[in-house]
Amino acid sequence: MKKLFALFLVIAGLPALAQSDGLVVTYERTFFWSKVYEKLTFLSEEEKSRMKNSWGVNDEGWKSKGQLVASPGQSKYVELEEEADGGYRGRKSEYLVFRDFDKARKMELEEFAGKMLLIEDTLIAPKWKVMNKIKEIGGYMCMMAVSEDSIKGQKIEAWFANDLAYGSGPERYYGLPGMILEVDVNDGEMLLTAIKVEKKPVAELLALPKKIKGKKITTTEYEKMMTTHFRDSIKSRRNPYWAVRY
Repeated sequence: MKKLFALFLVIAGLPALAQSDGLVVTYERTFFWSKVYEKLTFLSEEEKSRMKNSWGVNDEGWKSKGQLVASPGQSKYVELEEEADGGYRGRKSEYLVFRDFDKARKMELEEFAGKMLLIEDTLIAPKWKVMNKIKEIGGYMCMMAVSEDSIKGQKIEAWFANDLAYGSGPERYYGLPGMILEVDVNDGEMLLTAIKVEKKPVAELLALPKKIKGKKITTTEYEKMMTTHFRDSIKSRRNPYWAVRY
């Protein structure tokens, strides 16, 4: 593995962002309800079969777009919505993840059960294990790393480009030695894939909305809330992802 990682560093290189103020990456998010229902352990095979038939054999997944703006010291991820002319613009604070790497702080805005939560706390990266695999994504050589979300029971696979030398990524995924260009959650239940990478000044794009409304909580409080929600949902034979972001 050490030889492969060294080869990856040679292939990728490090100077790509040396002459750029920042990076703007647009991602396509694809979510498959049929695959989520297939893994709900409390459903019988008959119930799973009915669910699969209701979603159809040609389930292509629900697609949306998001945008990550990153500088060496900060990053901001927001969802995008399509405009009439075919372009995209940021949504109005429905989902936002802001990281201040210099201050080791984060701010996350997320809807839970119809209520907006504003999570402000210390920035702590996921625990990653870099694997012995590489592939090309959008013209960039990427290496795979894996992690897990024990609260939601999710297996995370991320592909990062070392020559895009910012340790950021889409949504809550970051903390690797390069920009994360692809995330696969639970073997394809949800995919985040970079479809456009732009190098340009980002100071204005990193600015936060003047007003951000939501119930302020800490990461510990959020995790406790999610743990209770998932436990109670499974116990009541309900799909826990109807009320929370996957």
